Amino acid sequence: MFLVTGATGNAGGEVVRALLGADAPVRALVRKADARVPGGAETAVGDLNDHATLAEALVGVQGMFLMSGYPDMPGLLARAREAGVRHVVLLSGASAALEDMDNAVSRYMTLSERALRGSELSWTFLRPHAFMSNALRWLPQLREGDTVRAQFPDVAAACVDPADIGAVAARALTGTGHEGRIYELTGPQALRPADQIAVLAEVLGRDLRCVGLSDEETRAEMTGAMPSEYVDAFFRFYVDGTLDESTVVPDVAQVTGRPPRTFEQWAAAHADAFR
Repeated sequence: MFLVTGATGNAGGEVVRALLGADAPVRALVRKADARVPGGAETAVGDLNDHATLAEALVGVQGMFLMSGYPDMPGLLARAREAGVRHVVLLSGASAALEDMDNAVSRYMTLSERALRGSELSWTFLRPHAFMSNALRWLPQLREGDTVRAQFPDVAAACVDPADIGAVAARALTGTGHEGRIYELTGPQALRPADQIAVLAEVLGRDLRCVGLSDEETRAEMTGAMPSEYVDAFFRFYVDGTLDESTVVPDVAQVTGRPPRTFEQWAAAHADAFR
């Protein structure tokens, strides 16, 4: 049995789908019994911040897909090991490699990886670049008109389709030879926000226009949506330039045996969400 946390999210949901597609037994951890997960998956209610609630979810589990950032990651991993879990695939991020403890995002990813390294569990780290699904943040603007105001307009990233994250995670959970490996997951090309919006315009048949925000406008917009320490973290990445997500890495193809999906493919598959 494989337990997938974050199963209602973009990445976790794709891990569930990939495991189901491989005919692997899947249990999705959810916080509410009526949570929607991909069809065919067993569900278990539990809270990763309250280890006492995980007893039922962990029964018979040999492999686990886990998100980063839980406060007591060492305790959580110890509970999983005691229940019989042998291998954990951790969704981290490219900034974990920086080990920048003064950056809120890099810090929680680094600490999560360190906790798993220090456990007695076998592990695989997934370090994706930005998600293609982050383009869904433009939905409110696209519902209002054809102009998209984009943050960090000059920053290019080799964004990855969450479906490719799911495919790699499923291989790492069900296959062999992935223990102790770190996979950096990217798409096949680096795109700036304007490039992505141009692709969406083509897919949707709309005349879309990208307007890049200044750093001041970006900071003001982000401050209304997240804690200041995370705003500072992204400015460290994309304004100070501490994180470069533009490099294309072949890990998706090497693990799955096929090329990573393009942003055009992702946009076409999710076109209905933009309509």
